[in-house]
Amino acid sequence: MAIITLTTDFGEKDHFVGAIKGSIYSELEQINIVDISHSISPFNISEAAYIIQNAYSSFPKGTIHMIGIDSELSPENKHIAIKLDDHYFICANNGIMSMICAEIAAEKIVEINIHDRVETNFPVLDIFVKVACHIARGGTLDVIGKVINSIKPIKNLIPFVNDEQNQIIGSVIYIDNYGNVVTNIKRKFFESLQQGRAYEISARSHKFKTIFNKYSDILNDDQKESKRNIEGKGLVVFNSSGYIEIAVYKSNNSTVGSASTLMGLKTMDTVTVNFLNP
Repeated sequence: MAIITLTTDFGEKDHFVGAIKGSIYSELEQINIVDISHSISPFNISEAAYIIQNAYSSFPKGTIHMIGIDSELSPENKHIAIKLDDHYFICANNGIMSMICAEIAAEKIVEINIHDRVETNFPVLDIFVKVACHIARGGTLDVIGKVINSIKPIKNLIPFVNDEQNQIIGSVIYIDNYGNVVTNIKRKFFESLQQGRAYEISARSHKFKTIFNKYSDILNDDQKESKRNIEGKGLVVFNSSGYIEIAVYKSNNSTVGSASTLMGLKTMDTVTVNFLNP
């Protein structure tokens, strides 16, 4: 049985998500629909890209991913369907897929061209559902669109490296439910430039000289008995997705605070890594 996932910024209050699911079931009764998230910040392309990149590969090959973020059709914001890594993605051509496509080449990209056959002012409900159900029935992308060779990029997706190769200037691309701040600096990218050098990570007025592999690494052996004393302390980790993340140990916005609230960090803020000469 085919799987269709939904990722939107529609929230849970309004009727939009329920209407989309009802429309899918009206076309295909035998289908699995899975919600990835409906709590994306409104129109936040980089946030959606990060969530999709880190969720899609957990699903079986052949899964169809509908992404409803900034999806209103316009001459500058066309709709696309992509086959990549044996998964299908249906979304607006607004940069959402560029994070995945930067690491994995798409097998096929089409610009959806069925709009003249479907009257709509809610593309995710009408156009995206039609395309997803077509694919779920075994249909090909060529039937619903014309082949294109490239997609729009997200600005500031790739960190800047200076000519001396001793500084990375990255940015915040995502803030999670705990208030942890995720940067666009990946572990492989960092280590390829580090080459064993010491480093200092700066975010606003906060500086860090160690990157942990997990949050609890901040506890050394003689601190384990009094770990409450360091709740709320800032740290940097390579998160489970392989990105440099600025966090607060045992963060909680109602008690000790979080990296976002305590350090004043927001999406697109600058994070700098300076490599120190031996």
